[in-house]
Amino acid sequence: MEPDSSHPPQGSSVKVRCCIVGGGPAGMMLGYLLGRAGIDVVVLEKHADFFRDFRGDTVHPSTLQVMDELGLIDGFLKLPHQRLQKMDGLFGGTPVRIADLSRLHTKYPFIAFMPQWDFLNFLREAGKRFASLKVMMNTEAVDLIRRGETIAGVRATTPEGPIDIEADLTIACDGRHSTVRERAGFEVQEIGAPMDVLWFRAGRKADETENVFARVEPGKMMITFDRGDYWQCAYVIAKGQHDAVKARGLQALLDDVVRMAPILRSGIADVKSFDDVKLLTVAINRLARWTRPGLLLIGDAAHAMSPVGGVGVNLAVQDAVATANLLADKLQHGCPSEDELDAVRRRREFPVKMTQAMQVTVQNNIISGALQGGDRPLKVPLIVRLITALPWLQGIPARLLALGVRPEHVQSKAAPAS
Repeated sequence: MEPDSSHPPQGSSVKVRCCIVGGGPAGMMLGYLLGRAGIDVVVLEKHADFFRDFRGDTVHPSTLQVMDELGLIDGFLKLPHQRLQKMDGLFGGTPVRIADLSRLHTKYPFIAFMPQWDFLNFLREAGKRFASLKVMMNTEAVDLIRRGETIAGVRATTPEGPIDIEADLTIACDGRHSTVRERAGFEVQEIGAPMDVLWFRAGRKADETENVFARVEPGKMMITFDRGDYWQCAYVIAKGQHDAVKARGLQALLDDVVRMAPILRSGIADVKSFDDVKLLTVAINRLARWTRPGLLLIGDAAHAMSPVGGVGVNLAVQDAVATANLLADKLQHGCPSEDELDAVRRRREFPVKMTQAMQVTVQNNIISGALQGGDRPLKVPLIVRLITALPWLQGIPARLLALGVRPEHVQSKAAPAS
């Protein structure tokens, strides 16, 4: 798919009201919302397309509700996706049910599994109706433009050469390895995670069905997602053990996988080498401060989430909605003050901290114990036994997963049609 805008001549500069760095879920959703509000905004994406494998593909009901509020849901749900309502698992061989989204009183009581590139392409195509929104692909922000203490835009590279994007407000949505964050000198508070994740795909035959979502055994843990024609697999390892896993050899890993999930036996041949197994280094961190004059950080750039619960995409979208709600009107008149920018942190920090605290609780009480291994059989934690035994309780974790803490709703106004 071609970029939405051609690059300016080498060495030139462009002036916009708002420059968003990063075309992930936070950046593309915020670009759409500000373009919808009539703000002169550009989104910079360093890659030529959105096709990046092993990114977050879980679109939760909170995000589906946002798409509905924007009038985009019908077209969005026509994209290929799979739906999940009941989250079942095996804990030391004992069947458990972790959550049941069908118990939620919400318009879209399911998690949609959709390739992230389809989600991002959909937002980009939908945003083409707004003349004030431009998406520049193949454009990588490499430094900040400063005027005294104020951030006044970014310096970027394109295939045609360097350009300056001058902006009243720069918003960093460039992920957990944010260049903007590093250039601006923000300090990251590391919270820590006891595990990393190995991602791979195994083929799936049309007649292969299984509802088991999570498997936990002594020293091992794995998540499987039914993606239609393949199984997406996440094999959890103890932090820093990737080299040890590789030293044991690929076949030893695949044998462990098939022992845990026999349904993968026929499709595991798709994993031919460690090149087919991608390492996700898990991190949980956040910033104490999200702003500088003329600069705001949101999404993973402000708070990296654990993959526990698959909430990363949805937290990023919630950040974008809150940012547009709080700042779109103010951006009509120039850059908001730093205190006005900090309203985004004040709005979003509580949901972020609560979500990270829940992730840490799961990590410390379930994942760490499972990964320690040993000869003793795993005992299902009391809270999991209760949730499994009492179906009405299954709506509580479902709500936390599906809607999160204090979900956002679209309040920013659409500009009148020209």
